[in-house]
Amino acid sequence: MLIGLVTAVAASACYGTGSVLQALGARRSADREAARAAAVTGYGGPSLSSTAKAVVTWEFIVGTVLDAVGFGLGALAARLLPLFLSQTIISANLVVTAVLGVWVLGVRLVRPEWISVGVVCAALVMLAGAAGHEGAGRVPLAAHWALLGGSALLVAAGLLAVRLLGPRAAIPAGLLSGLGFGAVGVGVRMLNGADPFNLRDMAGDPALYAIALAGIGGMYFHTVALQIGSINGATAALVVGETVIPGILGVVWLGDASRPGYAWLALVGFVLAVAGAVAVAWFGNPPVHARERPGDELASATTS
Repeated sequence: MLIGLVTAVAASACYGTGSVLQALGARRSADREAARAAAVTGYGGPSLSSTAKAVVTWEFIVGTVLDAVGFGLGALAARLLPLFLSQTIISANLVVTAVLGVWVLGVRLVRPEWISVGVVCAALVMLAGAAGHEGAGRVPLAAHWALLGGSALLVAAGLLAVRLLGPRAAIPAGLLSGLGFGAVGVGVRMLNGADPFNLRDMAGDPALYAIALAGIGGMYFHTVALQIGSINGATAALVVGETVIPGILGVVWLGDASRPGYAWLALVGFVLAVAGAVAVAWFGNPPVHARERPGDELASATTS
């Protein structure tokens, strides 16, 4: 349990720092690309081209390396802890992101955001105190296929939603990225009993491909959210997606449990963690019309 807790905290720190660096690179790339697009077509939303250019900035590359380290640590934590605990601790990267965002990105947090972050931290303490044993993660093969199909549907629906919503896609994209990363955690638990050195069995397991597809999709949607929205709002939406569904599946599907007599504390902590993350997303992501949109100034200057 202690090793799992330390691993999850380290993963959270890597993810939080990586998100800030990725946001820095994504914003710089998005400002340039959206300005060109808005001046020519009037459309200032994310595109595959702008996202591709964002990922080659040095800030984004360093952030991605940290995310890769966090992914490995998070996968280990998912094997050592109940999903409702490991995913929630990892999602505490919201706190790291908020604090570093103030220093690196010049983000100003309003009082409700600080209160919401404090609620998330208190909820994590509750969850840590209530967590019991993790389940074996053994489910029928049909569940592995269901996870793969669900991951494919998530990515396809997400691409369509991002295209249709354009500049308003920040929160949905953050939520989709969280669902993708949550699916990774579920897939890791499904592979819990597999022999990592038995390449034939691993290669034939649909859960392995679900992990890859959901991970890539989660990374893409996270990049889009960072390009067009508040870093705290996007990360908070990610927290909700990464925590709620995997936590529920861990309890009802994979056999995770709280300590005897502490189920109420786990439930209260879980609800507070999600509510706190939703509050950060709400207060930290103003409407598109209320904030400066990339390319608006250049578009106005060009058409005037």
